[in-house]
Amino acid sequence: MVKDIKPLNEKETRAGFGEGILEAGRRNPNVVALTADLLGSMKLNAFIKEFPDRFVQVGIAEANMIGIAAGMTIGGKIPYTTTFANFSTGRVYDQIRQSVAYSDKNVKICASHAGLTLGEDGATHQILEDIGMMKMLPGMTVIVPCDFNQTKAATIAIAEHHGPVYLRFGRPKWPNFTPEDQQFEVGKAQILHEGTDVTLFACGHMVWLSIEAGKILEERGYSVEIINIHTIKPLDEAAVLASIKKTGCAVTAEEHNVLGGLGDSIAQVAARNHVVPIEYVGTEDTFGESGKPLELLKKYGLDADHIVAAAEKAIARKKAK
Repeated sequence: MVKDIKPLNEKETRAGFGEGILEAGRRNPNVVALTADLLGSMKLNAFIKEFPDRFVQVGIAEANMIGIAAGMTIGGKIPYTTTFANFSTGRVYDQIRQSVAYSDKNVKICASHAGLTLGEDGATHQILEDIGMMKMLPGMTVIVPCDFNQTKAATIAIAEHHGPVYLRFGRPKWPNFTPEDQQFEVGKAQILHEGTDVTLFACGHMVWLSIEAGKILEERGYSVEIINIHTIKPLDEAAVLASIKKTGCAVTAEEHNVLGGLGDSIAQVAARNHVVPIEYVGTEDTFGESGKPLELLKKYGLDADHIVAAAEKAIARKKAK
């Protein structure tokens, strides 16, 4: 039953990154950290205390940080660049494309404060286009973990994954419900609950909201499949296909513009292999604004109620075929 999925506690996903990079540093002496004047916000204090010689404070010069990181890989280092998602992608896209992706450099681009849940900093900081931007870069792996434990596990895992990675996480405390001792597998979808009426595909903070929606749908008599697509690219196409063939319809939920994000990746798999009704939950070709995270999610249609409505619409479309 979906109702049996309960949070262990509430923690910031960015704090999971902080613990993860510390552990990655302990396991691999080549792991180094760079930041653009945001070591506190990126939870790097413990790493810096233990490995002061493996940290570079670049200052407010994100493009320079990406270039430095690319250069460090030539000497065998595994650089983790850290800043807010907007400054990790939009501000430095040319440097990432040319110096990292095109050159296949082993840089881990770690981005906090993504999406609407950044909250009060408003539209200029709430990037809602980054998943699309980054997944379109050839060779770029894109990961959007759902909670503290999974962010920590993903941060550790990407040190052993060769090639450029974009790791996206967030600012607020959020329900932490995945296992503490999990082994993160890049490119492998996580089936949280099996069902037969509709599939909810989600990433990041929207995974928990999809679970909340699943509980409501279950109370209404629906059998709901919930899948955490923590790796947007490479996408676990086998898991996506197996699920939509079973349920016959789907909803995608992401803290991102519906144009170019998770939803479009799922829809592309369906269009090429097995067409089913799909409804999108995400921002609709808009910027964000300043506000409280949960209030913003509700205003922009990214809460559990909107996921429920999308699921019932998808099911109705399936029945009407």
